[in-house]
Amino acid sequence: MAQTLMLQSMITLLLSMQEQLQTIEEQIRLLAEKMPEIELIKSIPGLGDKLAATIISEIDNAHRFEEAKQLVAFAGIDPGVHSSGQFTATRNRISKRGSKRLRRALFLAVQCGLRRGCNSRIKRYYDKKRQEGKPYKVTVIACANKLLHHIYAILKKGQPYQV
Repeated sequence: MAQTLMLQSMITLLLSMQEQLQTIEEQIRLLAEKMPEIELIKSIPGLGDKLAATIISEIDNAHRFEEAKQLVAFAGIDPGVHSSGQFTATRNRISKRGSKRLRRALFLAVQCGLRRGCNSRIKRYYDKKRQEGKPYKVTVIACANKLLHHIYAILKKGQPYQV
């Protein structure tokens, strides 16, 4: 009897949370409709409402960056070069000094674009890097870097993605 009551309570709580999540997603969608930048970003194949809204909310205003490299550094997907005196590291990792949410959204956007095969530019770049012998994550981060350059150009020019 107690287990049944506990299970019913958990189901009620889960349904309540699902309703709250739907309400929040609807509010995000309504806010996103008011922002022209999100529609520009959604012109990139593989980017939907949620990822576009996340990317725009993290970037805020692309005009605050003088060049795409600054935005890449803000996202933390720029290579961190480690050297000291005569020593120069042979393996360089991304700096991760920027926005964790933006980095994650770009990673997901690249994975979605590759999985669906809808972004041919990123797919060609991915295939090229894999043929060079790069590991999967290194290649996806390189694609995220390229995608962020595309996003920067789109936002600066105010024109949708050109296929």
